Amino acid sequence: MDARMNFEERPFLVIWEVTQACDLACVHCRACAQPGRNPLELSTVEAKRLIDEVAAMAVPVFVLTGGDPLKRPDVFELVEYASSRGVRISLTPSATPLLTREAIAELKQRGLARLAISLDGPTAEIHDAFRRVPGSYDWTLKAVRWAREIGLPAQINTTITRHNLQYLDAMIALLEQLDIVLWSVFFLVPMGRGSEIGLISAEEFEQVFEKLYETSRRMKFDIKSTEAQHYRRFLLQRRAEEKRQGNCQPLAPVFGVSTPDGIGRAPRGINDGKGFVFVSHLGEVFPSGFLPISAGNVRQQSLAELYRHSPLFVSLRDSGNLKGKCGVCEFREVCGGSRARAYALTGDAFAEEPGCVWRPSQYRVPGTECRVKAGAGELAHSGQ
Repeated sequence: MDARMNFEERPFLVIWEVTQACDLACVHCRACAQPGRNPLELSTVEAKRLIDEVAAMAVPVFVLTGGDPLKRPDVFELVEYASSRGVRISLTPSATPLLTREAIAELKQRGLARLAISLDGPTAEIHDAFRRVPGSYDWTLKAVRWAREIGLPAQINTTITRHNLQYLDAMIALLEQLDIVLWSVFFLVPMGRGSEIGLISAEEFEQVFEKLYETSRRMKFDIKSTEAQHYRRFLLQRRAEEKRQGNCQPLAPVFGVSTPDGIGRAPRGINDGKGFVFVSHLGEVFPSGFLPISAGNVRQQSLAELYRHSPLFVSLRDSGNLKGKCGVCEFREVCGGSRARAYALTGDAFAEEPGCVWRPSQYRVPGTECRVKAGAGELAHSGQ
């Protein structure tokens, strides 16, 4: 991946929500997915036009998500079309009876580069309670095994909430037994059905970061975070500390990891609207699936025009708009905090990251005239 990639011109990652239809009823679902498809979804013709735009922008990674993409009868045709246009494509199906061995084999034959599937607990009891459909856990493990049997790279997505935080060690032990290329760890943004479940504290974010870091040092699969941009700050701090201590072990990577399927990690920090764009099932263009502010619709304007020039995206890419401690943080260019979580909890997409304990050296505590300890900043309890 080219570290010079210009996020002003093109995103690293485009995610298209092909449908909101899904046979699961997950407690954290941002989309509040329903069993039936919306008749106003992008048509096959419109979908191919979107794929053409993604190809023209030379976007490195294109993800089909939902809902459940397998609820769209044309999903195999769309995977094949994207592959024929030179787009590296990943798909995130739901673990239901639609996800058969035959369906996975056909997806690979049509050109799918990676299968990404959710696993939110180390046991059927925990995972199925999260997904609210019995049997989802077993179906997930079968799907991973079927994918690996035919040489299709598999990725596991896990959403961290108060429901499963205590089972993180057991979850890692399970993942160690699976032949996966990436563990993508999502940190809850309270929206949709997810607004009703527990968000972990800023201190618990740090504890999870430590666990992810330790795991990344000994596992063969890569680990990345979603909506926890401050994990990059944590990694950079740990790398710096280990260098100071003369640690000769390989350092955990922060950016630019590549994998055999060509779907690697971004060469530098992406954020909502900055190297990242989300297209809804109705064609609305958002900075991410967790930040519900629309820049426009691909039915009226091109994806490139909306990404490059819409006031929303332009403003999100300008770190000078960040407020609070994010605005003065020495890590704002590589992190920037979750704009989606800031919006969900404060109503302001530029507010400081609510789940970060780091206190920048230049940050002045609101309501005081005292400058916080100068230097490289300090860790602080979120309540201070």
